[in-house]
Order: sequence, then C-alpha cells, then structure tokens
Amino acid sequence: MADSTSLAETSTALAAPAAAGPDIRFEDVAITFEREPVLDGISFALRHGETKAIFGIAGAGKSTILKLSLGLMRPDQGRILVLGEEVSAMPEADLFELRRRLGIVFQESALFDSLTVRDNVAYRLMEEDVVPPEEIEKRVREALRFVELEHTLDLLPSELSGGMRRRVAIARAMINQPEILLYDSPTGGLDPVTSTTIVELLVKQRDVFHTSSLLVTHRLQDAFTMASHVFDPQQNCMVRATPEQRQQIKMTFLILHEGQVIFDGTLTELKGSRDEYIREYIS
Repeated sequence: MADSTSLAETSTALAAPAAAGPDIRFEDVAITFEREPVLDGISFALRHGETKAIFGIAGAGKSTILKLSLGLMRPDQGRILVLGEEVSAMPEADLFELRRRLGIVFQESALFDSLTVRDNVAYRLMEEDVVPPEEIEKRVREALRFVELEHTLDLLPSELSGGMRRRVAIARAMINQPEILLYDSPTGGLDPVTSTTIVELLVKQRDVFHTSSLLVTHRLQDAFTMASHVFDPQQNCMVRATPEQRQQIKMTFLILHEGQVIFDGTLTELKGSRDEYIREYIS
C-alpha cells in the first residue's frame, strides 16, 4: 500500500484548506422541470470527509442534485454552497475554477472511445495545460495503480470490461486530487460481483483520501456495505468494520420522496426509522 499512501500524501499537500462549515450545503432548494417540481425546498449538508448516499425512485432528483452542485443547473429557489462558494449565484468563469476542485464519476463511465486509458485519465490535466507532461504521466500511473489498472495504459475503452471502465472513470475523477467527489450510479448496470469490486474501490478511496463524497445510487446494498466496512491496507482489501470502527465511518443516507428530503441520517437511524415509506423502501 505504499503507492496509495504516497498518492494520499500528494493529495493532502496539494489540496486547498478545507472550507469553514460543510463542504456542500443546500438551503431550501427548489427546481421545476416542465411545471413539475423535482426538488421542492430541500436542505441538507455534506460535512468534510463525509460520504452521503442519495436514494429515491427514478425521477426523484438524485442526479439533479449533482448537477446543481456543479453549477450545471440553477435552482429556481434557494442557495447552494460548495466549498464555501455560492454556486447558485456564481458567474460561469468562477464556476469553472471551482469545478477544478471537484471530481465526478458519470453514469456508464463516459470515457472517450477514441482515446487510450492513459489519455482518458490525463484528459483534464492536459486540457488545463498547467501540469508538466512528466508530472501528468506520474499522476496517471499513480491513479491507475490505485484502481489496480496500470497495465491498461495503452488500451482503448472498447478493450475493457464494464467494471474496468468504471475503475478508469474513478481514476480520471481522482487525477486532480479533488476535494469533493460526485458519483452518479457508479455500479449501475454491473453484475453483483463487479459491483462489489467497485464498492470496495469506493471504500478504499474514502478511507485512504477521506474525500467528501455525494453518492447517487439505486443499490441500497452498496451503501449498506460501505457503511459497515473499512479498507484494510495490510490486507489490501475491504473488511467488515469492528463496532469501534463503525463509529468512525463518516457515512450518511439521504432519501428523496415527492421532492422532499424524508430522511437524512446514519445507517443505524435508517434501520430504526418507523416511517412506513422508508421501512418499505429499505425492506
């Protein structure tokens, strides 16, 4: 695990100081599409170092929250603060600078078909044109080593399995040492075994880097696993957390229903909820 430790130390050294207060805060945010309210005055906060899993039926507004966090959409009402900046009121030029501090893993990976794995992972740094080529190559190799895919450097996305493409997408999101990671259904469409591999990688990323994360997912089991497991650097794998370790895991669950946040809390609180809709949803 020396490689992971080195990468984590580099990330810590390059990251800007943590903003005061939560890394992301939604305050009474509402947005409507075609006269249909998607989010209707929701409020929540993502604390520094926390992973928050967002759930809800299709169309509940889960991916919309990620787009609003990036400033790709503007709310009809309310304020959104990311790393202390009000993205809901920022000009596009300032948003571009803020987005450099975030990483996103898109649905279906969204890799460039005509680029090799190396160039896909390096793309953001190459576009910014501020990092020397030798440093880009070093970071690409470190990121791919972290997801255990350094051997795929010269392959095209079409030569990779679905799970490998997701891992490359995670490496690409990590390349600029982001302060916040946004995951949009990272295990969607994958078989259970491959999904577990991706979940293990998310746990590894969380426990090595302590990056604040919003995780949109349709799979409750993925988030349950993340809330009950930790990454063991000695064994280089995910293991079930001890009761003491569970207390240290910064993970919460947010459930959307009919435009509202109906739950925002820990796994223990979720399992203890007496709300009829929630109990049916998690059963």
